[in-house]
Amino acid sequence: MKTSGIQLTAIDNYKNPKLFYFFSTLIPWIFWFGAGYISRITPYNDTYLSIASVLAFTGLLAPIAVAFVLIRKQPALRKDVRSRFFNFRNVKPHYFLLACFIMPVSILLAQAISLLFGYSPAQFIITGNFTFSSGIFPVWFLLIIAPVLEELAWHTYGTDSLRTKFNLFTTSLLFGIYWGIWHLPLSTIRDYYQSNVVETGWIYGLNFLVSILPYVILMNWLYYKTGRNILVAIIFHITAGFFNELFAPHPNSKIIQTMLLCILAVIVIIKDKALFFRKPLPVN
Repeated sequence: MKTSGIQLTAIDNYKNPKLFYFFSTLIPWIFWFGAGYISRITPYNDTYLSIASVLAFTGLLAPIAVAFVLIRKQPALRKDVRSRFFNFRNVKPHYFLLACFIMPVSILLAQAISLLFGYSPAQFIITGNFTFSSGIFPVWFLLIIAPVLEELAWHTYGTDSLRTKFNLFTTSLLFGIYWGIWHLPLSTIRDYYQSNVVETGWIYGLNFLVSILPYVILMNWLYYKTGRNILVAIIFHITAGFFNELFAPHPNSKIIQTMLLCILAVIVIIKDKALFFRKPLPVN
């Protein structure tokens, strides 16, 4: 079967979404709640910091490990995953450009709009500082490796396993809700991004959760428009985190960014209704 001229190979073999999502939630949550508990021990010393950091990073590895277990014994799935890293032929280049620029342009535009409401132009300064800590790991390392590890799970197995049962719109909404819930234990870990967002105020924590929905819709749109290319999802994810940390946006600018992403997501859905509301993909 084809979507926008892109062959969807072996997608019907992604048959275990319940198994994938159950263990991709249970295992990280065990490690992350453990990391959160240890990070709140006082006095907090380097030993506790190291333990909490290792637990948090181990939890991040869990979904890709689950995907690997589900894929490794099925030759059709292994072949399908390998082929989707470099499936650039017949893919329109502008989708890769969109993957690179949607998130940085959206935060810059949001900051520009915030100036109309009296917020500081200092938001555009590249400070070299980060708004959160990642324990013993450099923040720049987590901003790169976390998207890579996550998308090697979500877009090797997770998304397609939902897509075999639901249309793309429902798949994106379900995954967006799941992904928001999946992040919740990270808010218990001292100085982590989600923890700092929650401490900033409930409205900013809510904005983080809401922002995931248009973000996932746009990412999945690019993913399927590029023939389920895994690299395009990784690029989109990296730019989302990196450029929001590169500048110094006011928390309210991030709310504006969410609004802009929602508008763009609605436009994309209206323009590409056939892609989003096509029935679940049939067995080939």
